[in-house]
Amino acid sequence: MKRNSLIVQRLSAMMFFQYFVLGTWFATLGFILSQHGLSSIIGTAYSIGGIAAIISPIVLGMITDRFFSSQKVLGIVNIIGGFILWFLPAQIYSGNATVFLWLMFLYMLCFNPTYSLTNNISFYNIKDTVKTFPLVRVCGTIGFIFAGLIIGGLGYSGSPVSIQIGAFVSVFFGLYCFTLPNTPAPAKGKPLAIRDLLFLDAFSLLKNRYYLVFIICTVLLFIDHAAYISFSSVFLGDVGIENVSSFLTIGQVSEIVFMLLIPICFRFLGFKYMFLAGMVAWILRMSLFAFGAPGSVITFMCIAIALHGLCWDFFFVTGYIYTDKIAEAKVKSQAQGLLIMFTQGIGMFVGSAIAGYIFNHTVTAHGAASLSQWKTFWLYPAGIATLVAIVFLLLFKDKIKEKKSNSFDRKGIEESERLQA
Repeated sequence: MKRNSLIVQRLSAMMFFQYFVLGTWFATLGFILSQHGLSSIIGTAYSIGGIAAIISPIVLGMITDRFFSSQKVLGIVNIIGGFILWFLPAQIYSGNATVFLWLMFLYMLCFNPTYSLTNNISFYNIKDTVKTFPLVRVCGTIGFIFAGLIIGGLGYSGSPVSIQIGAFVSVFFGLYCFTLPNTPAPAKGKPLAIRDLLFLDAFSLLKNRYYLVFIICTVLLFIDHAAYISFSSVFLGDVGIENVSSFLTIGQVSEIVFMLLIPICFRFLGFKYMFLAGMVAWILRMSLFAFGAPGSVITFMCIAIALHGLCWDFFFVTGYIYTDKIAEAKVKSQAQGLLIMFTQGIGMFVGSAIAGYIFNHTVTAHGAASLSQWKTFWLYPAGIATLVAIVFLLLFKDKIKEKKSNSFDRKGIEESERLQA
Protein backbone atom coordinates (compact mmCIF):
# COMPACT_ATOMS: atom_id res chain seq x y z
CA MET A 1 0.00 0.00 0.00
CA LYS A 2 2.80 2.43 0.95
CA ARG A 3 4.68 1.60 -2.26
CA ASN A 4 1.60 2.24 -4.37
CA SER A 5 1.00 5.54 -2.55
CA LEU A 6 4.61 6.57 -3.18
CA ILE A 7 4.26 5.79 -6.89
CA VAL A 8 1.11 7.90 -7.10
CA GLN A 9 2.94 10.79 -5.44
CA ARG A 10 5.85 10.52 -7.86
CA LEU A 11 3.52 10.37 -10.86
CA SER A 12 1.59 13.36 -9.53
CA ALA A 13 4.87 15.30 -9.33
CA MET A 14 5.60 14.21 -12.91
CA MET A 15 2.31 15.69 -14.12
CA PHE A 16 2.81 18.84 -12.07
CA PHE A 17 6.21 19.63 -13.61
CA GLN A 18 5.11 18.53 -17.10
CA TYR A 19 2.42 21.21 -17.25
CA PHE A 20 4.29 23.72 -15.10
CA VAL A 21 6.85 24.01 -17.92
CA LEU A 22 4.09 24.72 -20.44
CA GLY A 23 2.33 27.12 -18.07
CA THR A 24 5.35 29.42 -17.77
CA TRP A 25 5.13 30.66 -21.37
CA PHE A 26 2.60 28.95 -23.65
CA ALA A 27 -0.48 31.01 -22.79
CA THR A 28 1.42 34.30 -22.95
CA LEU A 29 3.78 33.69 -25.87
CA GLY A 30 1.70 35.96 -28.10
CA PHE A 31 1.89 38.74 -25.50
CA ILE A 32 5.67 38.30 -25.20
CA LEU A 33 6.16 38.52 -28.96
CA SER A 34 3.88 41.57 -29.24
CA GLN A 35 5.88 43.37 -26.57
CA HIS A 36 9.07 42.93 -28.60
CA GLY A 37 7.92 43.93 -32.06
CA LEU A 38 7.15 40.42 -33.32
CA SER A 39 3.34 40.54 -33.45
CA SER A 40 3.28 39.51 -37.11
CA ILE A 41 4.65 36.02 -36.36
CA ILE A 42 2.33 35.10 -33.48
CA GLY A 43 0.05 33.01 -35.68
CA THR A 44 3.03 31.31 -37.32
CA ALA A 45 4.64 30.55 -33.95
CA TYR A 46 1.58 28.62 -32.84
CA SER A 47 0.83 27.04 -36.23
CA ILE A 48 4.24 25.35 -36.45
CA GLY A 49 3.29 23.54 -33.28
CA GLY A 50 0.54 21.94 -35.34
CA ILE A 51 3.07 20.66 -37.87
CA ALA A 52 5.17 19.26 -35.03
CA ALA A 53 2.07 17.57 -33.58
CA ILE A 54 1.66 15.65 -36.83
CA ILE A 55 5.30 14.60 -37.20
CA SER A 56 6.62 13.92 -33.70
CA PRO A 57 4.05 11.34 -32.45
CA ILE A 58 4.86 9.15 -35.47
CA VAL A 59 8.65 9.26 -34.99
CA LEU A 60 8.89 9.28 -31.19
CA GLY A 61 5.88 6.98 -30.91
CA MET A 62 7.77 4.36 -32.89
CA ILE A 63 10.91 4.82 -30.75
CA THR A 64 9.01 4.58 -27.46
CA ASP A 65 6.84 1.65 -28.50
CA ARG A 66 9.72 -0.50 -29.74
CA PHE A 67 13.09 0.55 -28.35
CA PHE A 68 13.26 2.59 -25.13
CA SER A 69 11.46 2.92 -21.81
CA SER A 70 8.93 5.75 -21.69
CA GLN A 71 10.48 7.47 -18.66
CA LYS A 72 13.89 7.62 -20.36
CA VAL A 73 12.46 9.12 -23.54
CA LEU A 74 10.47 11.60 -21.44
CA GLY A 75 13.64 12.62 -19.61
CA ILE A 76 15.68 13.06 -22.78
CA VAL A 77 13.13 15.17 -24.67
CA ASN A 78 12.60 17.43 -21.66
CA ILE A 79 16.33 18.04 -21.23
CA ILE A 80 16.79 18.75 -24.95
CA GLY A 81 13.65 20.88 -24.92
CA GLY A 82 14.93 22.85 -21.94
CA PHE A 83 18.15 23.76 -23.75
CA ILE A 84 16.18 24.86 -26.82
CA LEU A 85 13.88 27.03 -24.68
CA TRP A 86 16.89 28.70 -23.07
CA PHE A 87 18.04 30.12 -26.42
CA LEU A 88 14.63 31.43 -27.51
CA PRO A 89 14.71 34.73 -25.54
CA ALA A 90 17.91 35.86 -27.29
CA GLN A 91 16.11 35.58 -30.64
CA ILE A 92 13.18 37.60 -29.30
CA TYR A 93 15.42 40.38 -27.97
CA SER A 94 17.31 40.57 -31.26
CA GLY A 95 14.12 40.40 -33.34
CA ASN A 96 15.39 37.37 -35.25
CA ALA A 97 12.02 35.91 -36.23
CA THR A 98 13.36 33.20 -38.55
CA VAL A 99 15.70 31.60 -36.01
CA PHE A 100 13.04 31.93 -33.32
CA LEU A 101 10.49 30.02 -35.42
CA TRP A 102 12.94 27.24 -36.25
CA LEU A 103 13.89 26.83 -32.60
CA MET A 104 10.21 26.84 -31.61
CA PHE A 105 9.52 24.13 -34.18
CA LEU A 106 12.35 21.98 -32.78
CA TYR A 107 11.04 22.51 -29.25
CA MET A 108 7.51 21.48 -30.16
CA LEU A 109 8.88 18.35 -31.83
CA CYS A 110 10.29 17.47 -28.41
CA PHE A 111 7.34 18.57 -26.33
CA ASN A 112 4.29 17.22 -28.18
CA PRO A 113 5.00 13.52 -27.49
CA THR A 114 5.28 14.21 -23.74
CA TYR A 115 1.47 14.21 -23.44
CA SER A 116 1.25 10.55 -24.39
CA LEU A 117 4.50 9.62 -22.60
CA THR A 118 3.25 10.86 -19.23
CA ASN A 119 -0.03 9.00 -19.80
CA ASN A 120 1.81 5.79 -20.74
CA ILE A 121 3.91 5.95 -17.58
CA SER A 122 0.83 6.61 -15.44
CA PHE A 123 -1.35 3.86 -16.93
CA TYR A 124 1.43 1.27 -16.69
CA ASN A 125 2.23 1.95 -13.04
CA ILE A 126 -1.20 2.65 -11.55
CA LYS A 127 -3.30 -0.30 -10.46
CA ASP A 128 -6.74 1.32 -10.45
CA THR A 129 -6.58 3.82 -13.31
CA VAL A 130 -10.27 4.77 -13.19
CA LYS A 131 -10.00 5.79 -9.54
CA THR A 132 -6.44 7.10 -9.36
CA PHE A 133 -5.49 8.55 -12.75
CA PRO A 134 -7.81 11.61 -12.54
CA LEU A 135 -6.16 12.53 -9.23
CA VAL A 136 -2.73 12.21 -10.83
CA ARG A 137 -3.71 14.14 -13.97
CA VAL A 138 -5.34 17.02 -12.12
CA CYS A 139 -1.90 17.81 -10.68
CA GLY A 140 -0.92 18.80 -14.23
CA THR A 141 -3.62 21.46 -14.37
CA ILE A 142 -2.58 22.62 -10.90
CA GLY A 143 1.01 22.90 -12.18
CA PHE A 144 -0.16 25.01 -15.13
CA ILE A 145 -2.12 27.29 -12.79
CA PHE A 146 0.77 27.57 -10.33
CA ALA A 147 3.19 28.51 -13.12
CA GLY A 148 0.85 31.21 -14.39
CA LEU A 149 0.42 32.68 -10.93
CA ILE A 150 4.19 32.78 -10.34
CA ILE A 151 4.98 34.34 -13.72
CA GLY A 152 2.22 36.92 -13.29
CA GLY A 153 3.20 37.66 -9.71
CA LEU A 154 6.82 38.25 -10.71
CA GLY A 155 5.72 40.61 -13.46
CA TYR A 156 7.09 38.45 -16.29
CA SER A 157 3.85 37.93 -18.27
CA GLY A 158 5.24 39.85 -21.25
CA SER A 159 8.90 39.03 -20.68
CA PRO A 160 11.08 36.35 -22.37
CA VAL A 161 12.40 35.65 -18.85
CA SER A 162 9.33 33.46 -18.37
CA ILE A 163 10.59 31.19 -21.16
CA GLN A 164 13.95 30.83 -19.42
CA ILE A 165 12.18 29.90 -16.20
CA GLY A 166 10.39 27.19 -18.19
CA ALA A 167 13.74 26.08 -19.62
CA PHE A 168 15.28 25.65 -16.18
CA VAL A 169 12.29 23.67 -14.89
CA SER A 170 12.27 21.53 -18.05
CA VAL A 171 15.88 20.41 -17.51
CA PHE A 172 15.20 19.74 -13.82
CA PHE A 173 12.08 17.77 -14.76
CA GLY A 174 14.04 15.82 -17.37
CA LEU A 175 16.53 14.67 -14.74
CA TYR A 176 13.67 13.76 -12.40
CA CYS A 177 12.12 11.55 -15.11
CA PHE A 178 15.01 9.09 -14.87
CA THR A 179 13.93 8.34 -11.28
CA LEU A 180 10.36 7.41 -12.31
CA PRO A 181 9.14 3.79 -12.24
CA ASN A 182 10.30 1.77 -15.23
CA THR A 183 7.84 1.68 -18.11
CA PRO A 184 9.25 -0.69 -20.75
CA ALA A 185 8.62 -0.43 -24.49
CA PRO A 186 5.30 -2.28 -25.03
CA ALA A 187 6.03 -3.44 -28.58
CA LYS A 188 9.72 -4.27 -28.20
CA GLY A 189 10.75 -6.93 -30.70
CA LYS A 190 7.55 -6.67 -32.74
CA PRO A 191 7.67 -5.82 -36.45
CA LEU A 192 7.13 -2.23 -37.49
CA ALA A 193 3.64 -1.69 -38.92
CA ILE A 194 3.29 1.38 -41.11
CA ARG A 195 -0.50 1.09 -40.86
CA ASP A 196 -0.28 1.65 -37.11
CA LEU A 197 2.08 4.61 -37.37
CA LEU A 198 -0.07 6.42 -39.95
CA PHE A 199 -3.42 5.49 -38.33
CA LEU A 200 -4.54 3.98 -41.67
CA ASP A 201 -7.06 1.56 -40.13
CA ALA A 202 -8.65 4.39 -38.13
CA PHE A 203 -9.42 6.32 -41.33
CA SER A 204 -12.29 3.87 -41.84
CA LEU A 205 -14.15 5.87 -39.18
CA LEU A 206 -14.52 8.68 -41.70
CA LYS A 207 -16.90 6.45 -43.68
CA ASN A 208 -19.37 7.18 -40.90
CA ARG A 209 -20.91 10.40 -42.21
CA TYR A 210 -21.79 11.66 -38.74
CA TYR A 211 -18.24 11.16 -37.53
CA LEU A 212 -17.01 12.93 -40.68
CA VAL A 213 -19.28 15.88 -39.82
CA PHE A 214 -17.81 15.87 -36.30
CA ILE A 215 -14.23 15.85 -37.64
CA ILE A 216 -14.84 18.70 -40.09
CA CYS A 217 -16.55 20.80 -37.42
CA THR A 218 -13.74 20.05 -34.96
CA VAL A 219 -11.04 21.25 -37.37
CA LEU A 220 -13.03 24.42 -38.14
CA LEU A 221 -13.67 25.12 -34.46
CA PHE A 222 -9.93 24.93 -33.86
CA ILE A 223 -9.77 28.32 -35.62
CA ASP A 224 -11.49 29.71 -32.53
CA HIS A 225 -9.25 27.71 -30.21
CA ALA A 226 -6.14 28.93 -32.02
CA ALA A 227 -7.36 32.53 -31.90
CA TYR A 228 -7.87 32.25 -28.15
CA ILE A 229 -4.58 30.48 -27.42
CA SER A 230 -2.51 32.73 -29.69
CA PHE A 231 -4.01 36.15 -29.11
CA SER A 232 -5.97 36.31 -25.85
CA SER A 233 -2.83 37.32 -23.93
CA VAL A 234 -2.05 40.06 -26.46
CA PHE A 235 -5.64 41.31 -26.24
CA LEU A 236 -5.67 41.35 -22.45
CA GLY A 237 -2.43 43.31 -22.45
CA ASP A 238 -3.97 45.93 -24.74
CA VAL A 239 -7.07 46.08 -22.57
CA GLY A 240 -4.88 46.98 -19.62
CA ILE A 241 -4.60 43.76 -17.62
CA GLU A 242 -1.25 43.83 -15.80
CA ASN A 243 -0.74 40.24 -14.64
CA VAL A 244 -1.91 38.58 -17.86
CA SER A 245 -0.42 35.18 -16.99
CA SER A 246 -2.19 35.06 -13.62
CA PHE A 247 -5.45 36.35 -15.13
CA LEU A 248 -5.53 33.53 -17.68
CA THR A 249 -5.37 30.85 -14.95
CA ILE A 250 -9.08 31.47 -14.41
CA GLY A 251 -9.52 29.26 -17.46
CA GLN A 252 -7.60 26.34 -15.95
CA VAL A 253 -9.64 26.50 -12.73
CA SER A 254 -12.76 26.43 -14.89
CA GLU A 255 -11.36 23.44 -16.75
CA ILE A 256 -11.18 21.42 -13.53
CA VAL A 257 -14.75 22.34 -12.57
CA PHE A 258 -16.31 21.43 -15.92
CA MET A 259 -14.31 18.21 -16.15
CA LEU A 260 -16.03 17.09 -12.95
CA LEU A 261 -19.40 18.12 -14.40
CA ILE A 262 -19.07 16.06 -17.60
CA PRO A 263 -20.49 12.77 -16.16
CA ILE A 264 -23.50 14.57 -14.66
CA CYS A 265 -24.30 16.66 -17.75
CA PHE A 266 -23.78 13.73 -20.10
CA ARG A 267 -26.67 11.79 -18.56
CA PHE A 268 -29.06 14.55 -19.60
CA LEU A 269 -27.55 15.83 -22.85
CA GLY A 270 -25.82 12.98 -24.70
CA PHE A 271 -23.10 13.58 -27.28
CA LYS A 272 -24.90 15.92 -29.70
CA TYR A 273 -26.04 18.44 -27.15
CA MET A 274 -22.80 18.27 -25.19
CA PHE A 275 -21.03 19.25 -28.40
CA LEU A 276 -23.54 22.00 -29.10
CA ALA A 277 -23.18 23.36 -25.56
CA GLY A 278 -19.42 23.62 -26.17
CA MET A 279 -19.99 25.39 -29.50
CA VAL A 280 -22.42 27.88 -27.98
CA ALA A 281 -19.83 28.57 -25.28
CA TRP A 282 -17.29 29.41 -28.01
CA ILE A 283 -19.77 31.80 -29.64
CA LEU A 284 -20.44 33.47 -26.29
CA ARG A 285 -16.74 33.69 -25.40
CA MET A 286 -15.73 35.35 -28.66
CA SER A 287 -18.73 37.69 -28.52
CA LEU A 288 -17.85 38.76 -24.97
CA PHE A 289 -14.31 39.55 -26.08
CA ALA A 290 -15.62 41.47 -29.11
CA PHE A 291 -18.23 43.60 -27.40
CA GLY A 292 -16.17 44.07 -24.25
CA ALA A 293 -13.12 45.32 -26.19
CA PRO A 294 -14.07 48.94 -27.04
CA GLY A 295 -14.95 49.79 -23.43
CA SER A 296 -12.37 47.48 -21.79
CA VAL A 297 -15.16 45.73 -19.86
CA ILE A 298 -13.13 43.55 -17.49
CA THR A 299 -16.24 41.64 -16.33
CA PHE A 300 -16.76 40.43 -19.90
CA MET A 301 -13.12 39.32 -20.05
CA CYS A 302 -13.44 37.35 -16.80
CA ILE A 303 -16.57 35.54 -17.98
CA ALA A 304 -15.04 34.78 -21.38
CA ILE A 305 -11.95 33.22 -19.81
CA ALA A 306 -14.04 31.35 -17.23
CA LEU A 307 -15.89 29.70 -20.13
CA HIS A 308 -12.67 27.85 -21.02
CA GLY A 309 -13.72 24.68 -19.22
CA LEU A 310 -17.07 24.58 -21.00
CA CYS A 311 -15.49 25.38 -24.38
CA TRP A 312 -12.72 22.79 -24.09
CA ASP A 313 -14.25 19.99 -22.01
CA PHE A 314 -17.74 19.90 -23.51
CA PHE A 315 -16.55 19.86 -27.11
CA PHE A 316 -12.97 18.65 -27.42
CA VAL A 317 -12.73 16.30 -24.41
CA THR A 318 -16.19 14.92 -25.15
CA GLY A 319 -14.97 14.42 -28.71
CA TYR A 320 -12.29 12.02 -27.53
CA ILE A 321 -14.88 10.12 -25.53
CA TYR A 322 -17.14 9.99 -28.61
CA THR A 323 -14.27 8.67 -30.72
CA ASP A 324 -13.52 5.99 -28.14
CA LYS A 325 -17.19 4.90 -28.14
CA ILE A 326 -17.64 4.50 -31.89
CA ALA A 327 -14.24 2.98 -32.70
CA GLU A 328 -13.87 -0.79 -32.76
CA ALA A 329 -11.62 -2.25 -30.09
CA LYS A 330 -8.80 -3.05 -32.52
CA VAL A 331 -8.50 0.57 -33.72
CA LYS A 332 -9.28 2.52 -30.53
CA SER A 333 -5.67 3.54 -30.02
CA GLN A 334 -5.26 4.50 -33.67
CA ALA A 335 -8.54 6.41 -33.55
CA GLN A 336 -7.28 8.58 -30.69
CA GLY A 337 -4.06 9.21 -32.61
CA LEU A 338 -6.07 10.14 -35.69
CA LEU A 339 -8.16 12.63 -33.74
CA ILE A 340 -5.02 14.17 -32.22
CA MET A 341 -3.64 14.59 -35.72
CA PHE A 342 -6.83 16.36 -36.84
CA THR A 343 -7.01 18.58 -33.74
CA GLN A 344 -3.58 19.44 -32.34
CA GLY A 345 -2.03 18.83 -35.75
CA ILE A 346 -4.11 19.94 -38.74
CA GLY A 347 -6.58 21.95 -36.66
CA MET A 348 -3.91 23.90 -34.79
CA PHE A 349 -1.86 24.50 -37.95
CA VAL A 350 -4.78 25.73 -40.06
CA GLY A 351 -6.46 27.54 -37.16
CA SER A 352 -3.32 29.44 -36.11
CA ALA A 353 -2.52 30.38 -39.70
CA ILE A 354 -6.03 31.77 -40.25
CA ALA A 355 -6.12 33.51 -36.85
CA GLY A 356 -2.72 35.03 -37.57
CA TYR A 357 -3.90 36.28 -40.96
CA ILE A 358 -7.01 37.87 -39.42
CA PHE A 359 -4.90 39.51 -36.69
CA ASN A 360 -2.37 40.91 -39.13
CA HIS A 361 -5.16 42.43 -41.21
CA THR A 362 -7.31 43.85 -38.41
CA VAL A 363 -5.19 44.80 -35.38
CA THR A 364 -2.61 47.29 -36.58
CA ALA A 365 -1.94 49.25 -33.39
CA HIS A 366 -1.61 48.59 -29.67
CA GLY A 367 -3.22 50.34 -26.75
CA ALA A 368 -6.50 52.27 -26.67
CA ALA A 369 -6.38 53.01 -30.40
CA SER A 370 -6.59 49.32 -31.27
CA LEU A 371 -9.51 48.25 -29.06
CA SER A 372 -12.12 48.84 -31.76
CA GLN A 373 -9.94 46.77 -34.09
CA TRP A 374 -9.91 43.99 -31.50
CA LYS A 375 -13.72 43.96 -31.70
CA THR A 376 -13.46 43.25 -35.42
CA PHE A 377 -10.86 40.56 -34.79
CA TRP A 378 -12.98 38.62 -32.28
CA LEU A 379 -16.14 38.88 -34.39
CA TYR A 380 -14.52 36.67 -37.04
CA PRO A 381 -14.11 33.57 -34.80
CA ALA A 382 -17.54 34.30 -33.27
CA GLY A 383 -19.04 34.10 -36.75
CA ILE A 384 -17.09 30.94 -37.58
CA ALA A 385 -18.29 29.23 -34.39
CA THR A 386 -21.88 30.24 -35.21
CA LEU A 387 -21.70 28.74 -38.69
CA VAL A 388 -20.09 25.55 -37.37
CA ALA A 389 -22.81 25.18 -34.74
CA ILE A 390 -25.58 25.58 -37.34
CA VAL A 391 -24.00 23.01 -39.68
CA PHE A 392 -23.46 20.61 -36.81
CA LEU A 393 -27.03 20.98 -35.55
CA LEU A 394 -28.44 20.21 -38.99
CA LEU A 395 -26.12 17.41 -40.12
CA PHE A 396 -25.00 15.52 -37.00
CA LYS A 397 -26.93 12.72 -35.34
CA ASP A 398 -25.97 10.73 -32.26
CA LYS A 399 -26.30 7.13 -33.46
CA ILE A 400 -24.81 5.38 -30.45
CA LYS A 401 -27.48 2.94 -29.31
CA GLU A 402 -26.60 2.85 -25.65
CA LYS A 403 -28.60 4.44 -22.86
CA LYS A 404 -27.28 7.86 -22.05
CA SER A 405 -26.93 6.96 -18.40
CA ASN A 406 -24.52 4.18 -19.30
CA SER A 407 -22.70 5.71 -22.23
CA PHE A 408 -20.31 7.88 -20.25
CA ASP A 409 -16.92 6.20 -20.26
CA ARG A 410 -14.34 7.49 -17.81
CA LYS A 411 -11.65 5.79 -19.84
CA GLY A 412 -12.42 8.16 -22.68
CA ILE A 413 -11.37 11.07 -20.50
CA GLU A 414 -8.17 9.26 -19.57
CA GLU A 415 -7.38 8.82 -23.28
CA SER A 416 -7.99 12.52 -23.92
CA GLU A 417 -6.16 13.96 -20.93
CA ARG A 418 -2.92 14.39 -22.87
CA LEU A 419 -4.48 17.31 -24.67
CA GLN A 420 -5.17 19.31 -21.52
CA ALA A 421 -2.95 22.28 -21.17
